[in-house]
Amino acid sequence: MSRLRAAARGRQGLPQGVGEVRKSPRRCRENPSSGKGVFPSLSTQQSAYHLFSHPVEIQAFRVNLLAWYDKCKRDLPWRKLAASESDPTRRAYTVWVSEIMLQQTQVATVIDYYNRWMQKWPTLQALAGASLEDVNELWAGLGYYSRGKRLQEAAQKVVSELAGEMPRAAEELQKLLPGVGRYTAGAIASIAYGQATGVVDGNVIRVLCRVRGIGADSSSPAVIDRLWDLANTLVDPVRPGDFNQAMMELGATVCTPRAPLCMECPVKPHCRARCRVEKELECASKRLLGKAAPTCPQAPDVEECAAGSCSLCLPATEPWDSSRGVANFPRRAAKKQPRAERTATCVLERRGPGGEPEYLIVQRPSSGLLAGLWEFPSLPLEPGLNEKQQREVVLGHIQAWAGDAVARGRLRHVGEVIHIFSHIHQTYVVYSLLLGGGAQTTASGQDGQPACRWVTQADLQKSAISTAMKKVWKARERLSCEGLGPGTGHKRKRGCEVARAGQLKAEADSSRPRRQQLSLAAFLKAPAGE
Repeated sequence: MSRLRAAARGRQGLPQGVGEVRKSPRRCRENPSSGKGVFPSLSTQQSAYHLFSHPVEIQAFRVNLLAWYDKCKRDLPWRKLAASESDPTRRAYTVWVSEIMLQQTQVATVIDYYNRWMQKWPTLQALAGASLEDVNELWAGLGYYSRGKRLQEAAQKVVSELAGEMPRAAEELQKLLPGVGRYTAGAIASIAYGQATGVVDGNVIRVLCRVRGIGADSSSPAVIDRLWDLANTLVDPVRPGDFNQAMMELGATVCTPRAPLCMECPVKPHCRARCRVEKELECASKRLLGKAAPTCPQAPDVEECAAGSCSLCLPATEPWDSSRGVANFPRRAAKKQPRAERTATCVLERRGPGGEPEYLIVQRPSSGLLAGLWEFPSLPLEPGLNEKQQREVVLGHIQAWAGDAVARGRLRHVGEVIHIFSHIHQTYVVYSLLLGGGAQTTASGQDGQPACRWVTQADLQKSAISTAMKKVWKARERLSCEGLGPGTGHKRKRGCEVARAGQLKAEADSSRPRRQQLSLAAFLKAPAGE
């Protein structure tokens, strides 16, 4: 055993044998800290160095984390509702909605959506009776729109098939409710029902990988399984919901992807990554003072793992980067680049019965990307089309909606709008067209056409349209403000004048001479002639 490893064990008070590589699968034994849990077994290629295998350390981790959470947790609306709701099913519903909204979405963005959702549909029964159109309208702008649809479908299933009662165990939640995966089920079961089950999301992955020095690809099945084992071992049996929220809170506010606040971390004594950074700094300090010993190498080794044989360690092809510190963990597989697509979209405008501008929107299919949302008439563009061919394709497409009125209008090219989906780099080629009076559209659903409708600008803003279409609308509005497109009403003109006045002021400010701050060398330089 190396001196450093012996010293580390002496400081932590852990028994001999903890951290050694096992040559055969380790048998599960009872976890005395919880009364019923078990330590996960190890494969022949995984080191016990990456586990919490001693009850004393597990209990210390729980106590430190929960004490920090009680003091530092953020004041979030779903936490208030869950804490104040006495009915188990309603409490589970409040947690469920928040967890679905928080998938792939930042907390700051979710808060307003969550408050409006709970005001409109405070119970499962209220959501089950809502229309998908209403759900999509409220969800518009939140992204990943299938989440809202699945949430409503699951609510309808609970009401119609489960007598309005949510399942209480994580396994049943995952099995019975569409759109509820392993993480969401664990969060609902632990927070709403007190089931002692762990959760693993992006924040928890980051915390566990750093705390236990897991450097292998965190998206690989073997690592994910190990992280779930760790989460289930660590979860506090008395306060499982608070513990899981504390783990997620720690990853979101302290153990962040970049520039983590290690000095504020309540569990830093248990962090393998932090320990490695401290050892490296100690060695660097000794070398700087000429006191480096043979046992203090240029870069600290992973002492408790056999060289290169542990499948949970940093891969040999990606060595430790001293400049990144604890951010060496977790390691992720390279992201697949989103595919590039081009889509033409046209803002069709006509004068309504009262002379007010109206715009045509079309409903997308009920499945697939942006399912059920509304958009301006759009179609994918084949690669290699020149500008003339592109315009002909667009005119042919919108003629199916507007008929002969297209010939009396003038198609204008607005520009291009880029929107990045998780797997698609989408470029919208935006056009604008003001139709002649009395323009009619093809009836909804005729000849396989999707539903469509003419809306005013006020109706458009309340409709379930995607963020991408909002960008398209803004691009078209900029064109109108410049006087190049249709629609030059007085309100719009005044708004454009205000915007133009602001632009002129900014240009005037930028044209004024500014004092330049002298450099130290220029300040000390003697004036010419002295």
